Parts: sequence; C-alpha cells; structure tokens
Amino acid sequence: MEKHVEQITTPIPATLYSYCVNGIHLVFGVTADGELKLFHFSNAEFDRENLCRKPCGEWKEEEKHWRENFIREAFQLVQVNFSGYNRPYEKHGNKYIATAPGYLLKYSDIREERTAEGDRLVITQKDEVTGARVESVLQFYDGLPIVRMYHTVFNDGQEEQTLEYISTFSYTGIEKEHRQNDPSYVSSDEKMTVVIPHNGWQKELTLKKYRFADLGMGQSQTKCYQRTSKTIEVTNTGNWSAKEYLPLGYIGNSAADTGLFFQIEHSGSWHYEIGDQNGHFYLAVSGPTETQSHWFKNLKPGESFTTVPAAVGVCHDDFEEAIGILTNYRRRIRRPNQDNEKLPVIFNDYMNCLFGDPTTEKELPLIDAAAKAGCEYFVIDAGWYADGNWWDSVGEWKESRKRFPNGVSEVTDYIRSKGMVPGVWLELEVMGIYCKKAEILPDECFFLRHGRRVYDRSRYQLDFRHPLVIEHVTEVIDRVVREYGVGYIKMDYNIEPGIGTEVDADSVGDGLLQHERAYLAWLDGIYRKYPDLVIENCSSGGLRMDYAMLARNSIQSTSDQEDYRYYATIAANAAAGVTPEQAAIWSYPLRDGTKEEVIFNMVNAMLLRIHQSGHLAEISKERFDLVKEGIDCYKTIRQDLKEGVPFWPLGLADNEDTHLAAGIRVPSGKIYLAVWRRGGEDTFRVPLQSAYPGKQLKVSCIYPENGGEVFRYEEESGDLVLRFPETYMARLFAVSPV
Repeated sequence: MEKHVEQITTPIPATLYSYCVNGIHLVFGVTADGELKLFHFSNAEFDRENLCRKPCGEWKEEEKHWRENFIREAFQLVQVNFSGYNRPYEKHGNKYIATAPGYLLKYSDIREERTAEGDRLVITQKDEVTGARVESVLQFYDGLPIVRMYHTVFNDGQEEQTLEYISTFSYTGIEKEHRQNDPSYVSSDEKMTVVIPHNGWQKELTLKKYRFADLGMGQSQTKCYQRTSKTIEVTNTGNWSAKEYLPLGYIGNSAADTGLFFQIEHSGSWHYEIGDQNGHFYLAVSGPTETQSHWFKNLKPGESFTTVPAAVGVCHDDFEEAIGILTNYRRRIRRPNQDNEKLPVIFNDYMNCLFGDPTTEKELPLIDAAAKAGCEYFVIDAGWYADGNWWDSVGEWKESRKRFPNGVSEVTDYIRSKGMVPGVWLELEVMGIYCKKAEILPDECFFLRHGRRVYDRSRYQLDFRHPLVIEHVTEVIDRVVREYGVGYIKMDYNIEPGIGTEVDADSVGDGLLQHERAYLAWLDGIYRKYPDLVIENCSSGGLRMDYAMLARNSIQSTSDQEDYRYYATIAANAAAGVTPEQAAIWSYPLRDGTKEEVIFNMVNAMLLRIHQSGHLAEISKERFDLVKEGIDCYKTIRQDLKEGVPFWPLGLADNEDTHLAAGIRVPSGKIYLAVWRRGGEDTFRVPLQSAYPGKQLKVSCIYPENGGEVFRYEEESGDLVLRFPETYMARLFAVSPV
C-alpha cells in the first residue's frame, strides 16, 4: 500500500491522504473543519484541478465561494440519514446526497491493516449532535484493483435514532477525469456511459449500454452548471435479488479511459443511483432503503447496524476488463469447494424432459442414458414428493410411494451403481397453502403483514429467524442426505414475498433483511456439517443471481428458458454475472430434432457448466453420440475454464442478434470460442486480432470433431470467417497463438 500525505490550500484547505493499492488511486481529504472527503477513486491518478473545474467557462472571482461550498457539500465517504434532522443543502427530490448526520460526520482516524486477503483500511467518523459513529471497512485483494467495503453505524448517543438510509459506496465526481494533459472540457453527454444488466425470468442476462443522456441525465442542452431532481435509478425490492436487474453495474468515461464497476453482495433489496450534485455526477450504492424498500432500523443507545457489502473496482473504459477483474474477485471470495475445482457434468430430469413428473419407471432408462453419455451427477427434479399435483401442497418433502413404489432410495442407489452422484430438488423456503405442516406451525414462522400470512402463488414464505423453521429445514437436509445419500441439492425458490415481514422488526424491510441474513447463516451451518454437499442456487432460474448466495453455493441456475435458440443469448452473457464454473446452462436435445439442433444445445453449455437434460434414452444413436462427444470434449477443457475470464469478440449478446460469439481466455493464452448463427447471413466474421494483436493464430474446431468445412482463419484481417449454411448452427473453437 503506497501512501502520501500533503497539505493543500486550494480548492479548500485540507490534508490529503493519497493511497495507491493494486492500481486503485484513492484520495481522502480532511478539511479544516474536520470533515472527511472521498475526493478520488479511479485507475487514473488524481488531478485536484478536476475537483473545481466549472462545467462551462471559467470561475469568476465572485463565484469562487460557490466552488468552495460545492466541495464542502459533497464528497462524503458514506451517506447516513437519521429521521428528524435537517438536510440544509440543496438535494432536489429523493437523491441520496446531503444526508444527516452524513454531512455532520467528523474525521476521527484511519487505521491501516494487513489481512490474509490483502491491505485493509478502517476509517472512523463521529458526529456529536446525533451520537453517530461510523466505522468504514475497505478490504483490498492482492493483485486485483477492487475493494470490498461495508460500514457500521453505532449509536453512541443518549437517544434512540431511526436509520432511514446508509450507503455502502458513495462517490461524487465519477465524471471528473479527463485524459492526462488534456485541458479541454468534454461534456458528459459525449463521454459518460453506464451498463445496466437487465434480468428476468427466461430472459436473464440482457446487458445494455446507455449514455447518461439516453436515460435523462443530459447536459449538452444547457452547457453550464445545473442541478436536477432526476436520477438514474436501478432498484430491487424483495427476496428475488435479480428479478429485474443483476445487482451490479459499470460506468465508463471514454474521455479519460476510466471505468468504475461494482457488485452488491446481497440476496434481497438493494438500490443504486446516478445523479448530479453541484456540477458533478455521483454514484450511491446501498442495500435496502426506506423510500424504495420499506426499510428502516431503530437504533437504541449502544446498538449498531452494518450495511450489506459491495465490491467496487476500477479499470480502463472496458466492460470486458471489468468483468475479468470481477471474475477473479468472485473466485477469491467464494467458499472453497471441490465442485468448482472438478466441474462435474450434471444431468437433471426436468427441462424439456420429465417436467416435474418423475417416476421410477421413467427415471431408470434416463439414468442409464445419462451414465452412458458421461454425466457425473444425476438430479431427480421436482415432483418426487407428491402423488399428483404438488404446487400448493409442498413443504413436508416426503417421498411419494405412488411415484416411487420402492422408495426414492431405490433410484438413488441405482444412480450410484452407475457411477454417478444422486441429487434431488427441494424448495425449502416455502410451504404450500395446503401443506399439512403449514396448518400446525404458528403464524410467526411465516412472513406476516397487517397481521396476516403473506401469500404468493399459493405459497407461504418461511421466516428463517424462527427456531421451528430452522429445525424443520435442517431435518429435511439431514434426511435426504442420510436416507437417499444425495450429494447434490437443487435448491429452488419460486415465489416473491415482496417487501418483507412485520414480525419482530422495526419495519417490514428490516424483517426481510434479518430473514435473509438468517438464511445465509443457516446455509453456512449446512456447509459446515456437509462440506462436500453441492447446493445449486436456483430461483425460478436466475432470479437470485448474487454473490451473497454464490459466495456460498458453488453453482447457479441461469434460466428456465425452454427454447435452446434463445438460451444462446443467456449462455453467451452468463460469465458477466457468474464465474464460468458456476454458471449452469441447460442442454436439452429434443426428441425429434436434428444433428445441428443437438450441436447448438451442447455448444450453449460447453464453456460453462453442462446441465444436461432431454430424453437421451429416446433420441437416435447419431444424435446421442453428439451429446457424448460434447461431454467428452468438455472434460478435456474444463480445467482450463475454471481459471479463465470471458471474452466477447462481437460484443455482448442480445436476443435480436443473429450472430453471437463468446469465449473464455485461459492462462495458457488459449481462447475457447463459441459461435452461433440464428438467422441472418450464412457467412459472417468474428474478429480475433484484438485478443492477439500482431500474432499469427491457429484455429481449430473442437466440437463437433467432424463439423464440416464451415470456417477459415484469414491472417490478413485477423478474422475468423464462418459459413454456417443452416439457419441455426453453432460450433466450438480453440484459438491459440502460433
């Protein structure tokens, strides 16, 4: 950790504490009034002139005091808002700026520490008026330009305080950098962009890039200082953390070639916004809020609250570079486990196969076929616990003897006899409204609002703070592990209980956050008891794709998309949201499809985690052989994939794209590249020279082995030229420098 301290008199008198940690340039300022400022957080070096650059023209002498006031009003390290205190500065609307006691906090100290992960800063601020003390932890990771941060606010006063908002990351001046030695002003309309990862059921991982101006934050019409009530807001409220957006974002500044990216590590409500303040843009990132999430927390004297964590990193203005850093960071914070080391192939009987209607008779031929194809896990999906329709009666998780006359253990034993690890589907966080146990448990075991149980889709939401709930769900895990010998659980979650619960909580959002933290604590306990158990994180596909869950669970369901052609979009973009070795992608050959349909299905999954399904026992030998060949090929490259980072030579994929390409760069220098055609021209190009500037390349089609004469590498242009004669085709390539 490099550190430099200096005294400055302009633009305001302050002591600057400058740090350079793993390529992150941070500058804190302590003003003459004792206020702590975060002046700089970037991959670019600090230029103090950018703090006081006027958006247009030059400052007149009589305007200099405005400039100083602008700086005093902003740049807080953490925004904290208690009820009942004035916010005197101009804030306009719902913006999370000029919070109180946020603007009242005074610097106390900075501690520099060393941990197993890397350097750490612990910063303390205090406010004598409210009695607030805020301790901020910034944990760095050796070799990565990223910091994980969280804050704890303590009530050291004599009165109870109500916390309405606290940021995890707050940074003013995200637009302030310019290229070194370039004094010209470049408007934000020209240089500032944001990537927002849209998400939704069966349409996960749709990432879109916008100019600030496209989202209503334009400045070019005024060409001068402005402050508005507008913000760019991205919010999740509820227990599906990714039902509309992934909890991450990226901001690029093309004029300075700088990028700022972040990941909110929380499985519930969260919020981030981009707004303007005194001629600067700011970013505010947080967990739940009162305005957006119905959350507030009462702090009695001596009590404290800790924010949800977020990771924030810096890079050049390159989204792909940002995701590469995030990928390696995600591996660093993840629970060590064998699943992400070995990347076994999973067969699951659900998608385009049994669709929640399993029986012993149906499973046995599938088990034979899955073993023959080379699968290493076999998962019995939904329905094993009910004689008939099961949606609104789930909750006891006891086997159906009608479906499995000799019990589920007969089938799991058969799975093991074929050399595979058995698994089952569970949805432990809910009980159907007609579940017998739901009639016995007290109301306090469930989410309540207005004195009544919360319904969603004929299900109740269990509250993991209640000891009877913990007793129930732990008994189910113990039983399926010990009686059936399962080593894999697909843990699904198919409801959204909304804003939270009023039971033993200051606010319904507070109840939701307490429940979510209790669920994670329970999950940690399960892994301590069964360290080799694999738990798949599934929430109607990818609707809880976050790194509170994925720092624990080793594998993520990416989608319930039933059309393999649209699944290609999700597969191409999956590594933006999840490490490749955690991203489970369905491959489900149709009963009566074609060779190219099988190949397309397999290519979807082969750079991530193969989640095999489909009626493998009923398809033709020729098509089955293509499945087996794909799995065999995957086993030769999977040890590379677990160390690779994503690469998009045609840009991020969209459902409207006719040609897609996504790759994984691995440490050896090789790239594994998947290419798809979904209509459009039969001949198209994929540029490769950006990955290997000035080098000759060797390109080979590794799946299928006999893929036809469908490609050539053009040395002069550095393009991979493809001719896919059929409308829907895909191939997998290996690319390496000669």
